[in-house]
Amino acid sequence: MQVSTDAIRALREQTSAGIMECKRALQETSGDLDAAAAILRERGYEIAKKKEERITSQGLIECYIHTGGRIGAMVQLDCESDFVARTPEFKELAHDIAMQVVATCPLYISKNDVPEGSEAEDDSLLLSQQFIKDPSKSIEDIIAEAVAKVRENIKIRRFVRFELGSDGHNE
Repeated sequence: MQVSTDAIRALREQTSAGIMECKRALQETSGDLDAAAAILRERGYEIAKKKEERITSQGLIECYIHTGGRIGAMVQLDCESDFVARTPEFKELAHDIAMQVVATCPLYISKNDVPEGSEAEDDSLLLSQQFIKDPSKSIEDIIAEAVAKVRENIKIRRFVRFELGSDGHNE
């Protein structure tokens, strides 16, 4: 099936996937943008799963200070290479995650970080939270999308949230 460049462009804008990946997904779905996006999302998760054990020794530390300077966050986002860490997309991802920490006040990155014997609700787990810029996605989803795009493992290593008047326990 022949796929229009407009459809490929629209799917790329929606998913940030490569041109050929978008074209193949649209061909598989006979031009259905939603189905093609779902296929690309699933492939992104598969790519992320394959890469999750790879060592992430590069990355960056991003800070976000909310307007008024009363709340801020610092996030360490790791990847495999310095090349990826310097890209605008990676920096934007780190910034978005720092904004997420300020807005939602998570306690842990994932269930793996919850102390044994403790319980944690999904809204206290950063990776499980709905992304503040697009509630149809979780933080885990946007990281998986980034992994599929850059073809490197990406991990949130740690974060800290500061708020004037709090006791320093991410409240």
